Amino acid sequence: MSYLLRSDPVSRIHPDPRSLDDIDHFDLLPDSLLLLIFDKVADVKDLGRCSIVSRRFHSLVPFVENVLVRVDCVISDDDSSADDRRFSLNAASISDAAAGGSFSALFRLVFAPIFKPFQALGQFLVPRRSSSPFDASFSALGDEIGSEIEQGGVTHHSPTQVLKNFAEIRFLRIELPTGELGIEDGILLKWRADFGSTLDNCMILGASSVTRSNSNPVKNLENTLDSSGIDDNGNIPESFYTNGGLKLRVVWTISSLIAASARHYLLQPIITEHKTLDRLVLSDADGQGVLSMNREQLEELRVTPLSASSASKRTLVPALNMRLWYAPQLDLPDGTVLKGATLVAIRPSESKKEVCDASWLADAFEEPFGTAAKMLIKRRTYCLEMNSF
Repeated sequence: MSYLLRSDPVSRIHPDPRSLDDIDHFDLLPDSLLLLIFDKVADVKDLGRCSIVSRRFHSLVPFVENVLVRVDCVISDDDSSADDRRFSLNAASISDAAAGGSFSALFRLVFAPIFKPFQALGQFLVPRRSSSPFDASFSALGDEIGSEIEQGGVTHHSPTQVLKNFAEIRFLRIELPTGELGIEDGILLKWRADFGSTLDNCMILGASSVTRSNSNPVKNLENTLDSSGIDDNGNIPESFYTNGGLKLRVVWTISSLIAASARHYLLQPIITEHKTLDRLVLSDADGQGVLSMNREQLEELRVTPLSASSASKRTLVPALNMRLWYAPQLDLPDGTVLKGATLVAIRPSESKKEVCDASWLADAFEEPFGTAAKMLIKRRTYCLEMNSF
């Protein structure tokens, strides 16, 4: 009895490389992993570009939970203020605000180049009969954008319109192109505010000048210990009241509160529509101000509508209790020197929380300014009050 031995085809032992190239490896990834990748991408413009890669990506992008919106420009609703659309940091701007002047115009956040990917997606990937609310919204937006671009116009849309296409946002970050407060070079002014339906707390850190020391780190540390010590007992010098120092700090405080309340007012439509939000942060590229809301505060705004100021389109600021700390000079460990360093902690008068909570104050700012806040709260505390405005 004889046997015929037959060798396997070469193609079974050494597969043709071209067959491997035909495999779309992204198709082997589960949806949950792709969503994790999209969450890392976050930027809404990049997500728009991802959406036009494939139908699968298009169907997944609406369920991204982490979204970052970088605003290209800010346009005033009041055309008469076109010459100067930035808030000025001076006493005049405060009086104008109270009279419904420069702060009375609602500033909306708008986009310029973001919509080209969305336009292409609306034309090529969205079916003519939308099978879901997302597709319907996306298709309508694509048609609107397409008609405007064909006419050669510049298209601007608010984040509220763009975010309608996302259904599962948990963490939303919006970044303005610049801070609202026009301040001179060399002056430090930073604020951070938490809101629910109204202001929950606010912290403001300012200095009349910021410089760098050329001394060695050991000397800097010695200066830090000295400036956080009790040589001057933390007392504010008499010149602070006579040379306009106190007035300037009042301007800083009111300007920061108005900027924060204006941002809060703008966020209401987004918060109302996106009920899955756990956290929302509205900041600016200059690092001037940060407005933050957690899940409880977001839910509070949905249940209790905000009270708008009668003079301008911003949230009404309630009556406040404030604590102020001041140092003529503050030498930080990294060599940064703050002249006229001032820290102001603010809570509503009706709040049961302590204004001088050290943990809250110390964590409000990034370094080296977090260290500056920790040093200032060791000094003498001054109490102030402010009426609602």
